[in-house]
Amino acid sequence: MTLTIPGFDHIRLPGADGVELAAAVGGSGSPVVLLHGFPQTHLMWRHVAERLADEHTVICPDLRGYGASDKPAAADPDVYAKRTMAADVVTLAAALGHERFALVGHDRGALVAFRAGLDHPETITHLGILDIVPTLDMWNVLHGASASIGYHLFLMAQPPGLPEAMIAGSADAFFGSFLDAWANDPTAMPGDVRAEYLRASAAAVTSIVADYRASADIDIMHDQADLDAGSQLAMPVTVIQQDWGAQLGYDAARVWKAWAPDLDHRLTRAGHFMAEEAPDEIAAAIRGLLAR
Repeated sequence: MTLTIPGFDHIRLPGADGVELAAAVGGSGSPVVLLHGFPQTHLMWRHVAERLADEHTVICPDLRGYGASDKPAAADPDVYAKRTMAADVVTLAAALGHERFALVGHDRGALVAFRAGLDHPETITHLGILDIVPTLDMWNVLHGASASIGYHLFLMAQPPGLPEAMIAGSADAFFGSFLDAWANDPTAMPGDVRAEYLRASAAAVTSIVADYRASADIDIMHDQADLDAGSQLAMPVTVIQQDWGAQLGYDAARVWKAWAPDLDHRLTRAGHFMAEEAPDEIAAAIRGLLAR
């Protein structure tokens, strides 16, 4: 049985191109969409969603290819392009009657949110980003031995076949290694939640790899085209990150300022899974973003 956010309705909604997404929806008020990261599902937002639901309609979908959402075959690179996944989110929100909404993403969901902000500036009112830099910048800051921290990016960028076979052959060990290595507070992820992430990820190896493969191909092209055109995020943006810049030797705030003129850039002491490790901090930051 799929775990979901207590007190929220778990429903299926249309995305782009006939894909259906599973989503937890609760609360009332102005809409906020929360997008999960890897290797997780919408469940990662359970604490933050409950904190926001008194003032907002909170919508937490599983991204296409993840959780209980559809997992279309990657017949071409567009299927898991962040542009397509962003269109999923806009379509889903519209199905609930929301033509404009705030959007917050973590990890893979943050890449989708970033693309939605560029592609749909008339729709995204506020943008929150947790623990990434944009795809193009991500590849540019990974150099030398320090890039080993992102080995999975290189593995899943390889042509179809071998990455899927390697990961499927040891799915719990592979996905579990990230849940262990990236958490500063392992107690923030109880056993049943961890088991749900591992179950959902093991059932989605092919589509998860396709999502990552797109970020080594078509997503770079889309980011580069926007960079060349001078495109920027028009809405207020809040970015919360671990201090990756210090670890990998780049200025994270400067990277983001090039894309987001109206930027609030923050560092956190929480681990990568900050919505679970520090929900009060993340919920407060989202409220602050929405007040801008």
